Amino acid sequence: MTTWEQVLEAVQTTLQGDRERGRQLMDAAWAGTDDHAQRCVLAHYLADTEESLDEEIAWDERALAELPHLAPDALAPIGIPSTAALAPSLHLNLGDGYARRGDVVQAREQLEQGRAAVGLLADDGYGDMIRRGLDGLAERLGR
Repeated sequence: MTTWEQVLEAVQTTLQGDRERGRQLMDAAWAGTDDHAQRCVLAHYLADTEESLDEEIAWDERALAELPHLAPDALAPIGIPSTAALAPSLHLNLGDGYARRGDVVQAREQLEQGRAAVGLLADDGYGDMIRRGLDGLAERLGR
């Protein structure tokens, strides 16, 4: 059974630049869990390790598909007090992938959903980063 400590170790390893080892740790954590919150986080970061755009999008889709199954405080063990506040980031990542693949209609749908949830973001550096990302996606999509 995967623990949050294993999930965090895998994500941190990846974020610190060791993508190969991080990917191995995330794959192992994914195989050992059926917890929706852990799967959401793992899929969110596994997307960033993919070489193939289609595989990246598939992981982003998995991450977003897990979100409705999470309790409001399901991500509190990793320092995210409101599960709903993760939604704008998930929509941004998926919308960006769709835009890069040329799926403009789907990219715009994700942009709209991300913007609809932007009020859930805190007024902090993370919230600002996601808002800027959504604005950048809008610019690329010609809005």
